[in-house]
Amino acid sequence: MVNKFLKRLYAILIYIFLYAPILILIIFSFNESKSRGNFTGFTLKWYKELLRDRQIMQSMYYTLLVASIASIVSTILGTFAAIGIHNMRKTPKKISLNLTYLPVLNPDIVTAISLMVLFIAIKLELGLLTMIIAHITFCLPYVVLSVLPKLKQLNPNIYEAALDLGATPSYALRKVIIPEIMPGIISGALLAFTLSVDDFVISFLLQVTVFQIYQ
Repeated sequence: MVNKFLKRLYAILIYIFLYAPILILIIFSFNESKSRGNFTGFTLKWYKELLRDRQIMQSMYYTLLVASIASIVSTILGTFAAIGIHNMRKTPKKISLNLTYLPVLNPDIVTAISLMVLFIAIKLELGLLTMIIAHITFCLPYVVLSVLPKLKQLNPNIYEAALDLGATPSYALRKVIIPEIMPGIISGALLAFTLSVDDFVISFLLQVTVFQIYQ
């Protein structure tokens, strides 16, 4: 009983540590004063100023655009990659998993410089397209690692049973496998979107000011 209480207390403290700064920032965003140490009154003027700033709104537009495209593409590719890795034999599976972990373990600056050098080497102009490709590249492993645990929990006989009942492989995949692993797919998509929105280093190095290109 005591052990269970301590685990819950520990989890609550972790959540407070993670989300308390965000909550405080949200509250002080309605502060009438510019000071973040003294709440002088409620106001919406800072949000009005934000919506009037063309550069910030343009930045938000491209941030959401890149994150949406990257998360959708990486979720589709990552789901099929996870299914392929799951069905591999032992040695190829280990090699594929190790390669999948590399982008996760690499610091952002290493990934950014590597991709920048690659794009320059193949003479692909840095801009919105290279940024989207880069975001798909570093989001993809997170989708794979989110889907794989659900595939491990899946009963292998379900797919075979669907085939025995007359389903084609593609129909069984769409109607049996994907619905079963949908929680992992959704988790991977949300994680990919969050990581893409959060990223700065890769985005900064892989664009020749997108605003200048599309103005």
